[in-house]
Amino acid sequence: MRLRPRQKTFVERSVAALASRGNTLGVAPTGAGKTIMLSAVTGEMIANGARACVLAHRDELTAQNRAKFERVVPGASTSVIDAMEKSWGGQVAFAMVPTLARASNLAEMPRLDLLVIDEAHHAVAESYRRIIDRVRSANPDARIFGVTATPSRGDRKGLREVFDNVADQVRLGELIASGHLVPPRTFVIDVGVQDELRSVRKTMSDFDMAEVADIMDRAPVTGEVIRHWKEKAGDRQTVVFCSTVDHARNVTEAFKATGVCAALIHGELASETRKAILADYAAGNTRVIVNVAVLTEGWDHPPTSCVVLLRPSSYKSTMIQMVGRGLRTIDPEEHPGLIKTDCIVLDFGTSSLIHGTLEQDVDLDGSTQAGEAPTKTCPGCGAEIPLAATECPLCGEAFPREDEGSGEGGTAAPLSGFMMTEIDLLQRSSFAWVDLFGTDDALMAAGFNGWGGIFWKDGIWYAIGGAKGVRPHLLGVGERTVCLAQADDWLNTHETDQTAFKTKGWLSQLPTEKQLKYLPPEYRHDFGLTRYHASALMTFGFNKHGIGQLIKDAAGPDRWAA
Repeated sequence: MRLRPRQKTFVERSVAALASRGNTLGVAPTGAGKTIMLSAVTGEMIANGARACVLAHRDELTAQNRAKFERVVPGASTSVIDAMEKSWGGQVAFAMVPTLARASNLAEMPRLDLLVIDEAHHAVAESYRRIIDRVRSANPDARIFGVTATPSRGDRKGLREVFDNVADQVRLGELIASGHLVPPRTFVIDVGVQDELRSVRKTMSDFDMAEVADIMDRAPVTGEVIRHWKEKAGDRQTVVFCSTVDHARNVTEAFKATGVCAALIHGELASETRKAILADYAAGNTRVIVNVAVLTEGWDHPPTSCVVLLRPSSYKSTMIQMVGRGLRTIDPEEHPGLIKTDCIVLDFGTSSLIHGTLEQDVDLDGSTQAGEAPTKTCPGCGAEIPLAATECPLCGEAFPREDEGSGEGGTAAPLSGFMMTEIDLLQRSSFAWVDLFGTDDALMAAGFNGWGGIFWKDGIWYAIGGAKGVRPHLLGVGERTVCLAQADDWLNTHETDQTAFKTKGWLSQLPTEKQLKYLPPEYRHDFGLTRYHASALMTFGFNKHGIGQLIKDAAGPDRWAA
């Protein structure tokens, strides 16, 4: 498989930082392909026979990381250190932190050249530090690479003791703009409590949630919350973030009292109970799921298209985590008939006013270029961090913005600049996208092994991909930007660098006589037609029936909006 251009930039910057600094942190939110980038960096660093270990704190993450690595770097051998198996036989070992951190297991650890830490905001915890110290004592020249979506820890403990620089930061706005996440429509709604919320004191980790609950956990406030939700998002699957368990319980009961199927999940519930509640929500039996700090990270249900914030957040990263639960795009094969074009964010607290709306994180200038990332020095901890950062990933220091304080009560915050980046995606793609018929309603690109296309019909775009020996697949339905990203990712999955560029010369060559025989007669007189364009037209012709059937099925009467 191939990396997206932005992923390649992340890898290049991370490898360069590891070579010059010995350690680095990469920041990448949901949707960036964090595990793919982590795997690619590891593959680059072990190319000369070096040994590496990839850490994760949960069984499922260890298994996911190993499986993804073997796809990205198929030639490297791997092994596992967890509760069931303890093998250092592979060039890259994938280890569970709770298992490896035990003294007996650390004693068996061989000399490593690279330690990779997934979810690296945990890196300063005692168990991680034991592993890091052991690696460094055995090899002072060992490199330490961390990747996280949420570098700012709730206990305000910075990551500087492990990392002294940030190689790259993929911004949420980049992924929204390039179609890898859906855009949020943010409503900042004052139900008469914003002044009170502004006076809530901060604890070591966040705002005092007991004080927040005293303000938000009132029947008139909850009644207004539900009224606004029904008005703006009542037909959407929704996740609600509350301040305390009692607050969440009361909100859940209020939803139920109005006839909405709602469920409550919190940390005091048994694991099996939580799994059953989430399974019910995933099956579509529950419309609203209310939680307290349980669904902030490590959980995704792509059909979720509304996020309700009933608590403020002192960390921007926490707010982005919460909103991120609703930004995943839809796989139409997993969720047939469902169209998701955006996510409604209803902010009844003050997070959007404190941190600025999410589109303020969009940086269209310089954020996708290869080479060394432009940096600045954090005044709080002295770390070298990306120039566009609004909050230091290592110590949490926030930087004021000229447009701080924007946000209109009760109105949707407009998104700007995103279509400009969609054009950039066409230009940055490793594949040449051609307008098949000059009408801008059918675009296709092809490699040596596969093809992808986006097609417009009755106001909706459809992304479809095919490959050798693989029937056409419906990849996405909805906005042009999202469909283009899904089709481009399909091609990256089915091509390698070698196969992707086999057809590059066709961009300037004339079509062959054999190609022209398969095309309608009018193309014989089109002297601007290239061999690549002719190939795309032939691919479309061979797959026209399958493409049409997929679009017909997806546009059927059972289609509904998320």
